[in-house]
Amino acid sequence: MTAEQLLDVASVPGECTLAGLRTNVEVAIRYLAAWLAGNGAVGIHNLMEDAATAEISRSQVWQWIDAGVVLDSGDTVTEELVRRVIDEEVAGIGQLDRLDDARRLFEQVALADEFPDFLTLPAYELIS
Repeated sequence: MTAEQLLDVASVPGECTLAGLRTNVEVAIRYLAAWLAGNGAVGIHNLMEDAATAEISRSQVWQWIDAGVVLDSGDTVTEELVRRVIDEEVAGIGQLDRLDDARRLFEQVALADEFPDFLTLPAYELIS
């Protein structure tokens, strides 16, 4: 395996989808709300999720914005698109403890100009 092969994202099967973006946003925000409320792991859509899931989700969103990925819907992933998806997904979640904090935290770590090392670092400020 060469460095060029590892960086050849186009050779990976599959596609970037609007449904995938929505899932990343919703699951990360749901998990962050649970984490901020004191839960280390939580069932979301019949799957046990933890901080790694939220890290993967926010990382992918950040990377898709940074790379200007075009989704199956034809939309380019931009901060504006992600903010719209966040609005829609949070509205669909309804009432959830710490939801507003989770939303702000997700926006902070997924929409930053520079990629934050870990989402839990700024999260600790919300629980201390």
